[in-house]
Amino acid sequence: MANTPADAWKSKIVQYRKKCQSILQLSNSVRYAGVINAYGRTLTGIVRSDVKPLLKSEQVKNEFFIISTLMTLRRDTVSAIGKLDYVLLQHLKVSIIIFQKDDLTYYVSIDRTEKNIDKIISSIKKTI
Repeated sequence: MANTPADAWKSKIVQYRKKCQSILQLSNSVRYAGVINAYGRTLTGIVRSDVKPLLKSEQVKNEFFIISTLMTLRRDTVSAIGKLDYVLLQHLKVSIIIFQKDDLTYYVSIDRTEKNIDKIISSIKKTI
């Protein structure tokens, strides 16, 4: 029996969720790992169970919309400056690391107290 498009979609979401779980397991400093599409819609996302979210629901929607817009607009520059490796946003409380793979954006938030962020970035690249 052939998979329907809905079955294929569910399978993809499960794959993304497993990747997010793997990212959360890389370090106790990882607060959130999620995957968003080109329109800023969350396909899956996991907040570490012992972490209190810093953003409210509406703020998260706005954040993801801004990030997805940025990532979409950056695609036009790939031929001139090369493929994007990652984006690191340093805030006072958290660091946000953004990766793009195909048409998806991986959004990872890490406690600012983490000193070994380069190692986490390298591990995330291998995971996704």
